Amino acid sequence: MCRVATSSSRFFADFSFSLCSERLFMQMADLMVSDGWKDIGYEYLCIDDCWMAPTRDEQGRLQPDPKRFPSGIGKLADYVHSKGLKLGIYADVGNKTCAGFPGSFGSYQLDAETFANWGVDLLKFDGCSFGTLELLAEGYKTMSQALNKTGRSIVYSCEWPLYERPMQEPNYTEIKQYCNYWRNYADIYDAWNSVKNVLDWTSYHQDSLVDIAGPGGWNDPDMLVIGDFGLSWDQQVTQMALWAIMAAPLLMSNDLRRINPQAKALLQNKDVIAINQDPLGKQGYRITKDNYFELWERPLSGGAFAIAVVNRQEIGGPQAFAFSTAILGNGLACNPTCSIQQILPKSRDWGLHNWISFLKVVVNPTGTVLLRTVVNKEALMFDQGTKRSQDIL
Repeated sequence: MCRVATSSSRFFADFSFSLCSERLFMQMADLMVSDGWKDIGYEYLCIDDCWMAPTRDEQGRLQPDPKRFPSGIGKLADYVHSKGLKLGIYADVGNKTCAGFPGSFGSYQLDAETFANWGVDLLKFDGCSFGTLELLAEGYKTMSQALNKTGRSIVYSCEWPLYERPMQEPNYTEIKQYCNYWRNYADIYDAWNSVKNVLDWTSYHQDSLVDIAGPGGWNDPDMLVIGDFGLSWDQQVTQMALWAIMAAPLLMSNDLRRINPQAKALLQNKDVIAINQDPLGKQGYRITKDNYFELWERPLSGGAFAIAVVNRQEIGGPQAFAFSTAILGNGLACNPTCSIQQILPKSRDWGLHNWISFLKVVVNPTGTVLLRTVVNKEALMFDQGTKRSQDIL
């Protein structure tokens, strides 16, 4: 299997196909420009496992499969760069990649220099065949240092905690010193059950995940499967909304030649992307679970909050969920008043509310309503001014 991906900062896309070739990647690069993906922020086109030849060359360097990448990775990088995009590639910390191709163990500096010479802009570094935990950690650190030594700016994607966690709790402070984003949980696949598992695992471990995320280092819950075949429309809305709440890298996995207009519009929704890319850089979290409903929030810049109301029930029709604005942002999201805008599944203005308002949201089974609150600054100034007058009196 081969994958292709695009991104801006932590903003990615990923496409999986049975046969990858330089022609396929060039087609995806063309479509990223012509169909508006680049303009909306998707920037990186990334190759996953299986791009390599079975052996290294006579100088010990990694080399692409000569039949599928006859022009070489450097030429492909030139083409991608000519479109205003960036190229990502895949390697492994161990002796073999997960698909059995040559790993980077013992050749970290050589491989980093090879990638830099090709013009690669991102490295996904997997963790198969890593040996001991000491070798795993040392390998990720060494490759990070090797990439820095090349002098080329290369985003570094790690799977370090994914392979470490079964044996010990990852040291995320250390991981963030070396990696730009990192996988924590098993591979996602094109099914609702897989998306649910990611959400359940993330919320269960959020105490150790949320605080470490921020500019320079991000938790990666794996790729978006929106526009593939396994999710209903409501489930696609849920994944897009919750990946935005979790400040996740937006790594698509779909075929841009065949994506339907509804999925394309969701993946290109500027309001959702603005939440995902919010400059404050704080990861969101689940604040309550009530029967089938979950309430998630994410602090945003300017005192705003993103709110996701998720209906985990899988049968029946739409259900209503009521909650007080007082529980949002520890009571600050609507204090003293706020305006509320619904982002998904469709845009809607909810008007002005105060800090003790009750909201009633109707959500489809397996669906999500995504909201954004903005504190009313004029009301806040008036309230603070009144308080000062009262204090004086």
